[in-house]
Amino acid sequence: MTDLLVNGDHEQAVEALRRSYAAIPEGQPIRLAKRTSNLFRWRDPSEAPGLDVSGFDRVLSVDPETRTAQVQGMTTYEDLVDATLAHGLMPTVVPQLKTITLGGAVTGLGIESTSFRLGLPHEAVQEMEILTGDGRVVVATRDNEHSDLFFGFPNSYGTLGYSLRLKIDLVPVKPYVKLRHLRFADANALSRALDDLVASGVHEGETIDFLDGTVFSADEQYLTLGFFTYEAPYTSDYTGQNIYYRSIQQRSVDFLTVRDYIWRWDTDWFWCSGAFGVQNPLVRRVWPDRAKRSDVYRKLVAYDRRYQVIARIERWRGLRPREDVIQDIEVPVGRLPEFLDFFHAKVGMAPIWLCPLRARDNWPLYPLEPGRTYVNVGFWGTVRLPPGQIPEYHNRLIEREVAALDGHKSLYSTAFYSRDEFWRHYDGETYQRLKAGYDPGKRLLDLYDKCVRGR
Repeated sequence: MTDLLVNGDHEQAVEALRRSYAAIPEGQPIRLAKRTSNLFRWRDPSEAPGLDVSGFDRVLSVDPETRTAQVQGMTTYEDLVDATLAHGLMPTVVPQLKTITLGGAVTGLGIESTSFRLGLPHEAVQEMEILTGDGRVVVATRDNEHSDLFFGFPNSYGTLGYSLRLKIDLVPVKPYVKLRHLRFADANALSRALDDLVASGVHEGETIDFLDGTVFSADEQYLTLGFFTYEAPYTSDYTGQNIYYRSIQQRSVDFLTVRDYIWRWDTDWFWCSGAFGVQNPLVRRVWPDRAKRSDVYRKLVAYDRRYQVIARIERWRGLRPREDVIQDIEVPVGRLPEFLDFFHAKVGMAPIWLCPLRARDNWPLYPLEPGRTYVNVGFWGTVRLPPGQIPEYHNRLIEREVAALDGHKSLYSTAFYSRDEFWRHYDGETYQRLKAGYDPGKRLLDLYDKCVRGR
């Protein structure tokens, strides 16, 4: 086992955090003082002092024999992947963006192209050390006295407590990933193929290690299958001038190093870098490679959100306002064609990301049926509002359609449910029981208030 941080340093950080937490007067809002965020629930800047969690951003240890790692909650996946790849290992599921933290992916849910066989990031957790809302530090596992918190922590978004340390499973890797991009002319054919591939886990006799999809239009859709390999005739580079998502349309087979595969979406924030002109060849040449990163683009979005630069320009030009439609939803694989038909007709945004998943256990605050194949559908951009419509017109349409298709919506972005609707979807009974047990003084925000009311 490789120790990257003395455990005593972690314990000192825990004690310092407990004192900091206790020093915040009751009734005063508590928030984390973080350098980065991948949430798209915008709030006005707060004058409240932030809880300093800067001492919880490191990998404590990697054990190649047991294939586990001890990791602090604020550790980014970029740092975690670097630490584990050095041992020929990776986390079971690595969300697409480098600055997503392990604790954030567990409490807020994450997903990637291994999710069709390995579930979601929190399903690789063996134990969690959590600072609860009532100021205790507890260790929660699947079968100890805090198992209710262990299973209720995913999708609680920091409203029950904050993860300080997590012990997670790792999986072995090979140096390269071979990609096969399979084209489909309609969603029904793609959905049937996706269902079969998830169920069998093989394609033409090869075990599938990674599986996701990209929809460019109603009649141009792809599934991308990834296979670990020890050898590659070449490797493509999508960290500079070349753009990964465009290669899906241009190649049927491709090879990447395992690290470049893991971060294939980060360089262009999927395809959202186009909003800043970074996909223009001239702009791309002068835009530094070190700034082709999701966190840089998000800071630009936050700046525009704060000062309304684009909105002011469009109002001056006499254009109708645009609505942010930045969401990830899950629907059962058999209902995917219905959702895509709806989305093309009512929203009209492309490309769209697809990621199949199977939950391996019951997680009450995000209730997916274990062993059932769902498809995550991700879409991120803006849409012009029809004349006379309310500002959240498209997002409300999407919420209703997802509910009608027996699906769920991630809470990292805007939501518009009524309180009763929200708790029907996210198991209000279990949440309120956990809140009473671990945050009876309600020092942390309520999940509905945080995710819907934007407090």
